[in-house]
Amino acid sequence: MINKAIAFATKAHAGQVRKGSRLPYILHPMEVGMIVSRMTDDPEIITAAILHDTVEDCPGVTPDLIKEEFGERVASMVNAESEDKSRSWEERKAHTLESLNDDTALGIKLIALGDKLSNIRSLHHDYETGGEKIWDKFNMKDKSKQGWYYIGLCESLKSLEAYPEYEEFCLMVDHVFADVIAEMNHKDDACLKAED
Repeated sequence: MINKAIAFATKAHAGQVRKGSRLPYILHPMEVGMIVSRMTDDPEIITAAILHDTVEDCPGVTPDLIKEEFGERVASMVNAESEDKSRSWEERKAHTLESLNDDTALGIKLIALGDKLSNIRSLHHDYETGGEKIWDKFNMKDKSKQGWYYIGLCESLKSLEAYPEYEEFCLMVDHVFADVIAEMNHKDDACLKAED
């Protein structure tokens, strides 16, 4: 099943590249699959991790096609990780944060962590080499809003704190968004003083 998912995702993502680079996009879902495989040996969760962006980003790939090829459980996990691109960036990210609650299935959370860890690793690398100009490659160029999202993910995925991957994710978020975190703390302190 995992080998089939690799072949399927490679074909589906053919010609796509990562934002701000010339790297083939398939490297991202493969990394997500590898991260998730360190946290679980469940083949359906690993398969869904590899396929997680196919419905969202690949023409002709639908939830029904994923269900037909890989089964209902894989399709439901891929669907949970897919964003509705008709909504605004803020709406999509708020929905993601809200959907990763205590009732969310472990498999969905592991895929979300794998996806976001792959993303923050890439961000961290680009931040170390390019500094603040890295935000220019994104549709959402406001670092404080990006920070709000990533800091929120640390909170939403807190139930996974026993996994080393969660610790790595939050450490990188703390580094990339240190100034955003400091500003948020400053505002919180100001609010507390105003209440006193």
